[in-house]
Amino acid sequence: MKTIGEIISAASAEAIALRAPEQPPLQYDGLVRFVAEIGGKLRQNGVARDQRVAIVLPNGPQMASAFLAVANACIAAPLNPGYKQDEFDFYLRDLKAALLITDDIEGPAAEAAKALGVAVARVSTPDNAEAGIFSLDLPDSGILPLNDASPADEALVLHTSGTTSRPKIVPLSQANVASSAFNVATSLELKATDVCLNVMPLFHIHGLIAAVLSSLRAGASIYCTPGFNALKVFGWLSDANPTWYTAVPTMHQAILSRKSRNLDTIGSLNLRLVRSSSSSLPPQVMAELEDTFGCPVVEAYGMTEAAHQMTCNPIARGAQKPGSVGVAAGPDVQLLIDSGFTQQPEMAGEVVIRGDNVTAGYEANETANRESFLNDPDGNGSWFRTGDQGIFDADGFLTITGRLKEIINRGGEKISPREVDEVLLDHPVVAQAVTFAVPHEKLGEEVAAVIVAKEGVTPDTKQIRSFLTERLANFKVPKQILVIDEIPKGATGKLQRIGLHKKLGIGAAE
Repeated sequence: MKTIGEIISAASAEAIALRAPEQPPLQYDGLVRFVAEIGGKLRQNGVARDQRVAIVLPNGPQMASAFLAVANACIAAPLNPGYKQDEFDFYLRDLKAALLITDDIEGPAAEAAKALGVAVARVSTPDNAEAGIFSLDLPDSGILPLNDASPADEALVLHTSGTTSRPKIVPLSQANVASSAFNVATSLELKATDVCLNVMPLFHIHGLIAAVLSSLRAGASIYCTPGFNALKVFGWLSDANPTWYTAVPTMHQAILSRKSRNLDTIGSLNLRLVRSSSSSLPPQVMAELEDTFGCPVVEAYGMTEAAHQMTCNPIARGAQKPGSVGVAAGPDVQLLIDSGFTQQPEMAGEVVIRGDNVTAGYEANETANRESFLNDPDGNGSWFRTGDQGIFDADGFLTITGRLKEIINRGGEKISPREVDEVLLDHPVVAQAVTFAVPHEKLGEEVAAVIVAKEGVTPDTKQIRSFLTERLANFKVPKQILVIDEIPKGATGKLQRIGLHKKLGIGAAE
């Protein structure tokens, strides 16, 4: 199965594909008909296979089915519904979108589209509609055949986060996303009897591929929530009775913070595994998740340019290595060290990948492609440079030591922020921690950290620094430790170190 159409049509017709709170479930045969219906509407409106359709919808089953329908017929471009009008203006221009699909024709996305002359199609959900079913207000203006997609056709286009530069356009083919869905489904041994609780945003590669498309690849079900909400997640767990869920570490931590209030629900669950990806999972959080849910916690490693997954821990109980993102799980994964490629253990280098799930290159960005892709001397295709630093162990397990751009250079001493985070989390009053760089006039960069305290305690930052001094070399100990109520996060729940000192209003260190 190398296309989205092949994936959704291969499952048992009577099996449930999509579920959601307070909606009837949608079976696979209904999903197949719906995808064809929406694709036909797009064709009747003159939208061709090689055109891009922006999707701005809240999280939920309609967003999942809209992604599938659009990506099957043309090119899906999901956008964060939380953007402002100026941001929508940028993304719609950059994507050269032919159409916007949204449920709010007077919202900022629609206003930006109208100003650009981009057609707008309104989504509305009929009463008592099955999960994922909606009507699309789209006038007919032409007829084009809805031919089957080929593996090389573009299916999905996303932007990089753009934290340090202009966001880059990442086109992903049908083969890219289908390959990644297969990789996730294989790694997790997904079966038709599995149910995934999705709390990830569906404008991001993690939710689209790891939760939705991998489940469909296995003929399994997805319970689509309106988005992560720590106050509601245990109610959804009770209602969905899932076999697994996938999330980012900050979401796992928020779930754990409410476990004492939901012990009855936890005792009734039948989770087969919990998956974590998109940023490093602290070993302490992994251990608490395992103790809470009584199942393996599987950390994986993914990024947009790889259509998500690159490595994954084994799922057998006890086979995971805390702090490691596991072994290669789909693409070829090696380290770039002194212009050579290796998997030699205990040597730090930049993680590089190649495989069927990896994008062929950024769109209209020769500089980024030249910097990010390297030709392999053996002639077996180019390698993509992830920008992450990692180390393999003797068993082939990869540990990510940090983003190369996030490594703190304190007067020539290189510090991995993640290492400091993990020691901070060993302190009994620290619930969350993020270490980051602050500009320094003489050293170039100095180490700082922010923490969120556990409920009901008041941390003493001097005592915490003393705690760190006993466990870390002096140059690694943060000069500043700030206590805040909530650590700033990106739209997908990931902690962002780069530029954090500016967000927190911290000036240059002295």
